Amino acid sequence: MITCQLIHSLSGAHPDAHLIAPTTSPQLPDTALIQEMRATDTVADTRFGCAPFKRITLLPSALWQDSLTDSLVNTLRPLFATPVSSHVVIDVSEIHPTVLLQVLRFLFNQAHRLDDLQLKTTDSVTVRLSHIDVLCLPEQQETLEGVIRQQRAIANGMIAARRLADIPSDRCTPQFIAEQAHALCAPFSALRCEVLNEQQIVEQGLGLLHAVGKGATCPPRLVAIHYDGVPEGPVRCYVGKGITFDTGGLWLKEGAGMYTMKYDMCGAANVLGLLLTAAELALPVRIMGVLALAENAIGPNAMQPGNVAHACNGLTVEINNTDAEGRLVLADAIAWASQRHPQAHYLIDLATLTGAVVKALGYELSGLMTQDNALRAALTVAGEQSGDEVWSLPLDARLKKQTESAIADLCNTPTNNAAISASAAWLLHHFCPPTIPWAHLDISGTALWREAGRSVASGRPIPLLVQHLLNDLAVEESPAK
Repeated sequence: MITCQLIHSLSGAHPDAHLIAPTTSPQLPDTALIQEMRATDTVADTRFGCAPFKRITLLPSALWQDSLTDSLVNTLRPLFATPVSSHVVIDVSEIHPTVLLQVLRFLFNQAHRLDDLQLKTTDSVTVRLSHIDVLCLPEQQETLEGVIRQQRAIANGMIAARRLADIPSDRCTPQFIAEQAHALCAPFSALRCEVLNEQQIVEQGLGLLHAVGKGATCPPRLVAIHYDGVPEGPVRCYVGKGITFDTGGLWLKEGAGMYTMKYDMCGAANVLGLLLTAAELALPVRIMGVLALAENAIGPNAMQPGNVAHACNGLTVEINNTDAEGRLVLADAIAWASQRHPQAHYLIDLATLTGAVVKALGYELSGLMTQDNALRAALTVAGEQSGDEVWSLPLDARLKKQTESAIADLCNTPTNNAAISASAAWLLHHFCPPTIPWAHLDISGTALWREAGRSVASGRPIPLLVQHLLNDLAVEESPAK
């Protein structure tokens, strides 16, 4: 666990810490070294002559105000790949509010590294960040205390999701995730889990989830996590895609396309992380998170192109592409969740659903698709506030032909290979009743951090969803409401 305290002067900082500050900071000592470092227009970094600190890094003021491109976090990232001290002092007296959230989450997220999975043999002793001194002005103290508490809880939820997603898929099976959900929720009295096994999935009519998972030796699971922060009130629902490994099924992916497919369960992992954050913050709200878990494998019972499967809301879907399995498990889970809570306040699903959204939006923005304008606006604002942004893509009846089937109610992919991301969302919208505000988040670009040719789980969009939840609760509690 990384500890944190607020300080008002460098005299309260831990000795031998790594000091990080903007070049314009008035808190810095007036020494020849600092004067020389201030004079540069780029990153100034030294490990020599900087006592009582072990390292000093001064960064241009523009980075501390850039809420659009993650430039400050991207500059900090290589510094923490091999930290020189377990303590850091970061000056936030001159920082944009959104950048502050990004930086705090980044620092708290240092509590998880791939080495923690204990799959790599190493004799080296790596320095790990264990304490953060946040240097601020006295008038910032009260606000920062609340911000730090929230961002620590968000980071803890992100870490839980990241650890789960980073585990290799031969261990991280649907059953393993169900067990981990139970274990992680157990410390919180407001959280409880229920799990549907493969027989119950069939009995409850989840034919789409069954179709995807029946080809694997590791059977599918549906996990529902209930958070009761208050005894009554509207339930907010979240549904996550949890494909623990995606071969593409009989529509087999190329080898290179399968390399990161253990991360095709990031949506489900992030829903779990979101519920853990809500519980840690003791938010006064009721939430249900649904994890649709399956392995899309090749086997004697694997679904075949042209098969027709029945969803739990009665609709039939022609499976014309077995590599479009994520929307199948999501569709069933969305319908199941809406049946459990037909008066849900809203329902949001999140999934590493399409590579097409990366072609459209890149790796920094999650795709947002909804027909509810209020929900679209609220998620967009929350994204801007949290620094975990979304971008809206069209979703209306012009996409109808993309899901038409001659043999079933719907087909799972458009035969013309056009508007893949929006077409997937159009399919999904059939499974949430129009009385429930619904939004789909395609996180194929944002669910991973990509650096130095490697990919690791990012924990996004947990910051977005927590901010949206906090905003929504604030609206409920406002006098005008």
